[in-house]
Amino acid sequence: MTIYDISEKAGVSIATVSRVLNGSNNVSEKTKKKVLDVINQYEYTPNAFARGLGLNTMKTIGIMCADSSDPYLAKAIYYIEQKLRANGYDSILCCTGYDLDTKSSSMNLLITKKVDGIILVGSNFIYEKEDDNKYILGAAAQVPVMLLNAAMDAPNVYSIVSDDFTSMYDATMEMIRSGVEDILYFYNSTSYSGKKKLAGYRAAMEEKGLLTNGSFLQLYQGSHEDIPAMADQLLKLHAKGITFHGVIAADDSLALGALKYAREMKLRIPEDLAIIGYNNSMLVNCCDPELTSIDNKLETLCQHLITTLMGVLGGSEMPKKTVFSGELVKRGTTK
Repeated sequence: MTIYDISEKAGVSIATVSRVLNGSNNVSEKTKKKVLDVINQYEYTPNAFARGLGLNTMKTIGIMCADSSDPYLAKAIYYIEQKLRANGYDSILCCTGYDLDTKSSSMNLLITKKVDGIILVGSNFIYEKEDDNKYILGAAAQVPVMLLNAAMDAPNVYSIVSDDFTSMYDATMEMIRSGVEDILYFYNSTSYSGKKKLAGYRAAMEEKGLLTNGSFLQLYQGSHEDIPAMADQLLKLHAKGITFHGVIAADDSLALGALKYAREMKLRIPEDLAIIGYNNSMLVNCCDPELTSIDNKLETLCQHLITTLMGVLGGSEMPKKTVFSGELVKRGTTK
C-alpha cells in the first residue's frame, strides 16, 4: 500500500491523505475518519505514516547529483544544503555519475535510509524512454521527489525549472541584433536542459534564416575542466575553413574555451569574436574581458525548490511545476 492507494480507496486527494497523516486540523472529521478507516483496514504503516505522525522522522533529505565537480551542480548543492539546514533538515548526498543503474541504486539506498524526500539536482536524471524513469516513480510512491531544472509529470514529483529555451533564444537574438549572424553554438550535453537550450538557439537562427551551416552546431564531449581541449576543437574548425564571429556556449566553461581559442587566433573580443556563456557562474570574472553570460537564477530555483518541499512535507497543496526566467548579463565579451 502507498499513499496513492489510500487516496484512491478513500476517494480523496493525495494532499488530503497527507494532511490526515500530518495531524492537520484542516480536514473534516468525516474525511479524516474515511482516510483512517482505509489505513486501518489495510494496516498501512510505512515510514511515511510514521513521519506524518511526527514519530521516527529522520529530518533528512536525500540529494542526488551526477557530478559534484561540475561548478553548476556544486553551487546548487551548496544552496540546497544551506536552505535545508535553515529549515531544520540534514542531507545525504549521492554523486551518481551518469549511468542509469547507478542512479537507480543510489535512489534505493536513500529510500532505505528513510529520508523524508529526495532532490535530483540537474536534468540528467530524466530520460526520454518512460521505462528508464521508473526508478523515479518508484521512489515518488514513498517520498516526495524534487527535480531541479528538469520536468516530469508524475504523482508526488515536483519540478522547478529555468526557462532555458527562452533564455537561449533571447541571447541568440541579442547577438544577431548586435550585427553578428554567423554564430556557432558550443554545447556539451543532450540532457533535458541541454535540449531546451539547443532548441532555443535553433529557433532564433532558423527564424532569421541563418542556420545554413551544420558545423555551427558543435558538441564537445570531453572533460568540463579541460579548457585547452575545448579551444582545440574550435581551432580544428578554423583549420577546416569554417569561420564564425560569434559563439554562444551552453556553459561558462565552454565559453572560456572559446575565449582561449580567440586568444590563440589573436582575435579581438568582442570586435572579431563575440561570446556568450551560460549559468553566470564565478567563471565569468576569471577572464579578461569578463564574460557575458545568461543568469539562470540558480539560487532562486533552489530556494523555491526547498519552499515547495517543505510545503509538501507539511501537507500543503503545492504547484507541480514552477518555471523561472533567465537574464542575459552583459559584460566585455559582447558588443
